[in-house]
Amino acid sequence: MSIDFSLTPELETLRERIRTFVADIIKPVDDRITDEGIVGGERRDLLIDLRKQAYAAGIWLPHMPEEWGGMGLGHVELAMVQAEAAKSYYGPWVFNCQAPDEGNMHTLLHWGTDEQKEKYLRPLTEGKQWSCFAMTEPEVAGSDPTLIQTSAFQDGDEWVINGHKWFISNAHRANFAILVCRTEDNPDIPQAANSAFLIDLPSDGWTEVRQVETMHGSTGHSEIVIEDLRVHDDQMLGGRGQGHLLGQYRLGPARLAHCMRWIAQAETALDMMVDRSLNRFSHGSLLAEKQGVQWMIADSTMELYQAKLMVLHAAYKIDRGEDFKAEVSMAKHFVANMLGRVIDRSIQVHGALGYSTDTPLAHMYQHARWARFADGADEIHQMRIAQRTINAYTDDGSTRRGTGDLPI
Repeated sequence: MSIDFSLTPELETLRERIRTFVADIIKPVDDRITDEGIVGGERRDLLIDLRKQAYAAGIWLPHMPEEWGGMGLGHVELAMVQAEAAKSYYGPWVFNCQAPDEGNMHTLLHWGTDEQKEKYLRPLTEGKQWSCFAMTEPEVAGSDPTLIQTSAFQDGDEWVINGHKWFISNAHRANFAILVCRTEDNPDIPQAANSAFLIDLPSDGWTEVRQVETMHGSTGHSEIVIEDLRVHDDQMLGGRGQGHLLGQYRLGPARLAHCMRWIAQAETALDMMVDRSLNRFSHGSLLAEKQGVQWMIADSTMELYQAKLMVLHAAYKIDRGEDFKAEVSMAKHFVANMLGRVIDRSIQVHGALGYSTDTPLAHMYQHARWARFADGADEIHQMRIAQRTINAYTDDGSTRRGTGDLPI
């Protein structure tokens, strides 16, 4: 049996290339945009130029097959790329592996017809369009898609859709949406009630009410009202009643991709924590020499180590075609909470400086709180984890399968 946590020389070289590109090419522009408050067309032009440089450097679409212009990396290899890319705020976008477009590309690749792939997937892979995934609704629990109220009824070769969506990331700038709505009145199981449609934007009947103001500002999480929106039958993505299945297919790898990016943020916070402790003198010694600070560094180090191992194992299972739902669920819950704790400790070590916006920590902390309910609230993941562990014991007389089914 082989357990190998090393990279091939080729992948190690690729990681160094990505790390250098992020540090030397993306970060200076990232800092300039932040420091100078650059917005609008100038900001767009700077970021598009970074994308062109990434494409020319062969660091583009790490998650997509080579026949679609991507790097053809597996999920373990993708973890390496995402963990480097997310060291910069704009890194994932520059490499065209950012949410929600990344997950939508996977979804279109798996579920789309040839015509749908050419119309919607191709422009995404070329970086010419934006997309969004419209599932969450304000009236019902977002963690239970069987409760979706947005409905569609068939009228000839068209579907007429009415409903209400919110917190639809990227909708403000998207060229199209993958919309999940209820099409079946009496399905055999609740999970077979929904279907997915591709919606060209703008479209008559699709109205953006507002960008929802969050604790980190108004950043493109839109509220949408849908009134008598008509779409042709060939705009259905997947089959009738497969909307729930499609959503779950999309969310598994997407959750893990979030974890990969969160690891990068946590590592940045830990680096900043250690650097501050080595350069701040108080009460007769450096902070790094004080036990209380050492404990915060040690706890953060151990939690980051755990997070990396969980993500690598879940990615390994995806690459092998094994059932990965339990491992991704555990990783998503743990990494989201780890992120908040590490950033919080880093703020504490920085003191008033960490609470200010003079460092990125305050902004990182605002974003980190979202991680605990995005793509499934903590409590939903805990419920599923417990159910799977109980089932493992009931079926096998052991909880081993519930804890990763590892060889120890």
